[in-house]
Amino acid sequence: MAGHDLLSLVMRSELTRNGFTELRTAAEVDEALTAPGTTLVAVNSNCGCAGGTMRPGIVQALRRGPQPDRAVTVFASGDVEATARAREYFTGYEPSSPAIALMRDGQLVFMLERKDIKPSTPEEVAARVADALEEWSARDGERAPA
Repeated sequence: MAGHDLLSLVMRSELTRNGFTELRTAAEVDEALTAPGTTLVAVNSNCGCAGGTMRPGIVQALRRGPQPDRAVTVFASGDVEATARAREYFTGYEPSSPAIALMRDGQLVFMLERKDIKPSTPEEVAARVADALEEWSARDGERAPA
């Protein structure tokens, strides 16, 4: 069990040390995902292949271009309540981990599911997330011009 806990800690810290705020409760999720502006959400997991692509991909995306108003993460393999609540906001999508969502003023505007992440490289994930951030970064509530 200690090895599993250490592995989870390493996977969590890959995002938190790169600016993501970890959400551990449903109340924290509600506050972050309904806040005005853009919220980038990483549903982190112990999944080696897809998680190992998602984490560096989303970190690269934040280094490339527009920044969301907040970057948050829930850990599917450990914070069950927070993860379940976050998934309630991802309407039209089945539960997926890992996953990446972009919320704009409390509304889901972009989603990458495990099935999108697993066959991709971190660079491909980064490009897709950076494009979504560029598209939805307008501060006036409108989509950025194409």
